[in-house]
Amino acid sequence: MQLLLATTNKGKIVEIGEVLSDLPLVIKTPADFGITDPPHEHGETYRDNAIIKAAYYHELTKIPTLADDSGIVVHALKDELGVQTRRWGAGADATDQEWIDFFLKRMDKEVNRKATFICSLAYIDLVGETHVFEGLCEGEITKTLEADYLPGLPISACFKPDGFPVVYSSMSIEQKNSTSHRGKAVLKLHDFLKRKL
Repeated sequence: MQLLLATTNKGKIVEIGEVLSDLPLVIKTPADFGITDPPHEHGETYRDNAIIKAAYYHELTKIPTLADDSGIVVHALKDELGVQTRRWGAGADATDQEWIDFFLKRMDKEVNRKATFICSLAYIDLVGETHVFEGLCEGEITKTLEADYLPGLPISACFKPDGFPVVYSSMSIEQKNSTSHRGKAVLKLHDFLKRKL
């Protein structure tokens, strides 16, 4: 079965593809269909935006589609990030390095470094029904980047999940996929697809 991963984020494509790699899927991306214009994300929640993205790309491709919307809630920054995480701060057009530099500088004076990563996945199946899978991970923001990161996922180098001595980026792909917000959501999707396929 073909499955469209409705994202241009290379890091998300790698992470999601890894979890689903044992299923009989042919993973496609918007680039495979020549789609360059993104949808307008106007939802108030991660769930809303994931559904908006999935519906947009599904309408264009007519194949089963998976869209992710995720972000981080940083306790000290209150409502500054959330669904606007990637568009916050240095802005949506900033490079990963520009974005993370701005973020770490903004966090520099904060004593409370607790944070929660949240992920919603919207999957539109062969008959056009929408299914949503969610995951979250509690942790803290480190003072500096403690590892390299996949393109598109800079916070993974300064987010240390509760109960672990290392940041997301320092984990093995298997460990991260069983611990991270996105990994937990994709594992729920994996179990769902395994039953269906």
